Amino acid sequence: MKFCLNTSTIKPQPLIKKIELAGQSGYDGIELWINDIYEYIGRGGEVRDIEQALSDNGLIVPSMIAIRQWGDMDGWEYELVKDEAKRRFSLCARLGSPYIVATPPLEKTDTEKLPERYSDLLKIGRTEGVKPTFEYISFFKSVYCLADAWEIVKKTDDPDSSIILDAFHNWNSNSTLDDLRKVPLEKISHYHIDDAALGKPATTQKDPDRVMIGEGQIDLKAEIEVLKDLGYDKTVSLELFNYELWNQDPMEVISIGLKRMKKLFQ
Repeated sequence: MKFCLNTSTIKPQPLIKKIELAGQSGYDGIELWINDIYEYIGRGGEVRDIEQALSDNGLIVPSMIAIRQWGDMDGWEYELVKDEAKRRFSLCARLGSPYIVATPPLEKTDTEKLPERYSDLLKIGRTEGVKPTFEYISFFKSVYCLADAWEIVKKTDDPDSSIILDAFHNWNSNSTLDDLRKVPLEKISHYHIDDAALGKPATTQKDPDRVMIGEGQIDLKAEIEVLKDLGYDKTVSLELFNYELWNQDPMEVISIGLKRMKKLFQ
C-alpha cells in the first residue's frame, strides 16, 4: 500500500510547500489539485518546478483532481469542456499521474448521458496515457452513492473505466459494505480515507464536516477489511477539508494522519 496526501488536507499552504511537507513527513505520494497548479503558474511558477519538487521529495502522484462540467454542458460548451479536459490530461501525464478524477454534475439530476460522456473522456485520456476515474459526491444531486456510480461505470463498458472510492462519501450516502464488495478489484483506481463529524447524521454532512480519521463516526476498520478481502493494495490518500485542521501546524496534522492510516491498514 502506498500512503498519499491529498493536498486539500492542508489547503492554505503554498503548492510547493505542500509537496515538501508530504515528503518530509514520510508520505509515498501526493494527490494534486489542478487548480492549485494553474494558480501556481499564474503567479509566475513553472511546471518544471513542480516536477523538481516531486522528484526531490520522492513522491508519486496517484491521481489528480479534477475534470468538471463534462456531464453538465451541451453543444459548443461541451466541446470547450473536452478541450480543457485534453489540457488537464496532458498535465497529468507530464507529472506522472495515471488517473484524473472525473466529477459528476452538482445540480443536474439527469444521469442518462453520463456513460456516453464518460466514454468520451476515456477516449481522450488514451491519447495521453491517463485514465479518468469516475467519482461520486454524497452531497451532489446527480451521482451521490457508490452503487449508482458503479452502475454508470459498468454501462460505460470500457476496459479503462474505473471508480475512485471515498470513505466519507460512502458513509454520508448510506452506501453499504455490500455495495463495496460488488466493485471488482481491477476497477478501483484509488481510495480516499477520511472520517465524519460526530453529532450529525449521514446525508447531512458536507466537505468541511470531514474530521481526522479515528475521530469521527465511520467504521473505517470494517470498510478496510472489505478492501483487503478484495485484494486492494494500491494507493490511499488522506483527504480532509476541515477548517480547524487548516489552522493547525500542517506537519503535525499530516503526520498524525499518516500514522493513523498505517495503523488502520496494518
